[in-house]
Amino acid sequence: MPKLRRILLGRRLGSEESHTTKISNPIALAVFSSDALSSVAYGTEAIMNTISRVTPSLGLTAAMAMGAIFWSWWAALGISALLLILMVSYKQTIHAYPSGGGAYLVAKDNLGELAAQTAGASLLIDYILTVAVSVSAGVTAITSAFPALEPHRVAMALLIVAFIALMNLRGVKESGAVFAIPTYGFVCLILTMVGIGVVRAVTHTDGALIEPVRVQMLHVNTLGKLAAIWLFARAYAAGCTALTGVEAISNGVTAFKPPVSDNAAKTMTSMVLLLGTMFLGITYLSNHYHLGHNDAMAESLLSMLGHKIYGTSGLGKAVYFAQQFFTTAILSLAANTSYADFPRLAALHARDGFLPRQFTSQGDRLVFSNGIIILSVASAILIVLFDAHETHLLDLYALGVFIGFTISQTGMVLHWRKEGGQGWRLKAVVNGIGAMTTFLVMCVIIATKFTHGVWVVVLLVPILVFTFFNIHRHYIRVKSRLAASRTNFLTPRRNRVVVLVSGIHSGVVQALNYAKAIAEHGEIEALTVDFPDENGRDSAALEKLQADWPYYCEGVPLRVLRSPYRKIVEPIIEDLDRMRRAEPEYTVTVIIPEFVTAHWWEHLLHNQTAWRIKGTLLAKPKTVVISIPYHLEPDLE
Repeated sequence: MPKLRRILLGRRLGSEESHTTKISNPIALAVFSSDALSSVAYGTEAIMNTISRVTPSLGLTAAMAMGAIFWSWWAALGISALLLILMVSYKQTIHAYPSGGGAYLVAKDNLGELAAQTAGASLLIDYILTVAVSVSAGVTAITSAFPALEPHRVAMALLIVAFIALMNLRGVKESGAVFAIPTYGFVCLILTMVGIGVVRAVTHTDGALIEPVRVQMLHVNTLGKLAAIWLFARAYAAGCTALTGVEAISNGVTAFKPPVSDNAAKTMTSMVLLLGTMFLGITYLSNHYHLGHNDAMAESLLSMLGHKIYGTSGLGKAVYFAQQFFTTAILSLAANTSYADFPRLAALHARDGFLPRQFTSQGDRLVFSNGIIILSVASAILIVLFDAHETHLLDLYALGVFIGFTISQTGMVLHWRKEGGQGWRLKAVVNGIGAMTTFLVMCVIIATKFTHGVWVVVLLVPILVFTFFNIHRHYIRVKSRLAASRTNFLTPRRNRVVVLVSGIHSGVVQALNYAKAIAEHGEIEALTVDFPDENGRDSAALEKLQADWPYYCEGVPLRVLRSPYRKIVEPIIEDLDRMRRAEPEYTVTVIIPEFVTAHWWEHLLHNQTAWRIKGTLLAKPKTVVISIPYHLEPDLE
């Protein structure tokens, strides 16, 4: 097993080697931006799907609904404007908090624990959804190019999650190096497609017609003002899924090479420029070619656009398949952003006592292994439940990250007010605009998507926050009780030693010798359980044990618990409870001899009763359980 572990994960890294895990800006763009960059593959599609769902309820015909698709362009412009606001705001956060932590640390320092736990809970939920959505969208890209693979969606998605988890268990630097190729391949191909499409549109060499859309827009404009606002709000909220992952860099500042803040800010700028260009380009070309989309379509919007621009033969067909391949790769690996941030955020919660301490432990490769495993399991469950269809998950998406956006930007306003200094008012205004804008979008998402699944997130966030505070109270209670228990050293307790036996062998003799070494004033006894027969007579095994006992275990009394109902664990627990009640001044030490076999599978054949006894006694006060191992040598063959 250790050898297999080394093959899968690589050599162990010492704590002093942590500097070797720092990543450069190009690698960081792949690690922390793959979620945001890949969202262009489904951002415009989400807008159009929403318009397609809403327009029938507004009384529009199919043709008029096609005209309403043109509104996706205005929604994309509004989302891009919000993206620029977030870029400026989060660059200020990066410089103000070079230790990372993003919304969680900002809220903790400026708004208090409740706001911090709310931000953390919403982001943890969003990271889990990011993995499920990204991987499912990647599978959609595969099935768009190869429809025969449609029945195997879930299996492919689970394999992708397992692969990403394994790469992240090897380390952030290693996973970034692997994932950089699909990230940059996707960006280059999308920019190429957008460039070709825009040139053709500007030079009018593609034969596309704009007039039919404009005619249909005249019909759409007959909508009432409230209906039009509702339609645009739904479309805008759906398109905001393209902004998920924007905060990831601010959470992982410490992963960058020095100077960390400058490098993180530069990477943030690069990410936003690439994201905005691709998102606007895809939306513009989709409108230019009159490409609508709805939930019933198996082929993705990006695939349809690729077919339109590259064609279906020759070199164009080859480029199209290359684009679909890299789209699949980046959508699948976009989950890596969550793998970079979820474990770090969970570790911050655990460090402050709001999640189990295990989340703070780093594995062999200096990564938070427990967070990676929990993230993988949770996202795999979502993939199975939603059949690996990202359209079923998108309605739950984005709210969590906008809660984090709003709390973070509000906290930064208070941060600049406390810090003061030159230009603090301008910085506060920038973050204030970001807070108001993201809060408005958050309200729009809740209002327009509440009945479509967002209610789950609205309910889950307070449940998680409640759980976090209960965990925190538990740790505080345990700490106070452990501190109070130090007074027990002033009043040492007497010790009653009980050795559990089922027969006489070398392991039992070793256990008895150990018991004699720790017992005081001969306060030691052996305890066995016997099943009498139907006439109430002792079993032959007990008679043999009692006959042999004086020869092997002299000086240690043997007491028998007769169990007519053929139970072993229950009589022992009841007898030990009686001893504690009768002698409250004693600590009862229970010694259990256990076999240790040569092979792991042989261990399954022994010690089940011992496990049950230890598991039950662990909850008993004033009781100590000690296992005495007896190693069985392997056969020499």
